[in-house]
Amino acid sequence: MNRLRVLVVDDWPVWRELRLAALADAPHAFGSALADWQGDDDTQRRWRARLETVAVNIVAELDGQPAGMISGDRTGSDTVELISLWVAPAARGRGVGDLLVAAVVEWAERAERAGADRAVLRVYESNHHAVLLYQRSGFTRTNVAAAGQSDDRPEWVMERPLAGRRLPPGDQQDGRVTEKQLE
Repeated sequence: MNRLRVLVVDDWPVWRELRLAALADAPHAFGSALADWQGDDDTQRRWRARLETVAVNIVAELDGQPAGMISGDRTGSDTVELISLWVAPAARGRGVGDLLVAAVVEWAERAERAGADRAVLRVYESNHHAVLLYQRSGFTRTNVAAAGQSDDRPEWVMERPLAGRRLPPGDQQDGRVTEKQLE
């Protein structure tokens, strides 16, 4: 069975596995390096803290195995930010990235009741596959950030408006996507 799953703090080993794989596979796509999360910094406490401090952390599972990840967080009174998107090489080309982005956008739209009206993200200008994925998901480039978070590579800021639909009474799931089946 294939699905999307929201992680809880006790799922830190799953997040750790995916994050380390992402940093090893695509160091050009992230602001942090693999070495930043290994060695003395590779602790259960740090991984748990990462899951605790970000509003929603979602993994895609294909055939019962973690195959991708994404997070979303409130970064301002009107903004939700998508971060940490990665899809395992074996799962690429199967729509996993699109589903992960859609899941965080859905979560963000539910968060609209608290005032968010747009979703934003940062992507390195050279990460063409990610840029295309975000464009398919309705994001447009708004500007170029002066420099990346940890180096001098140019980043694009992309955003999309949120639909702003409200949940019917009784369907308030604290703004979190729960589980969703992947096709």
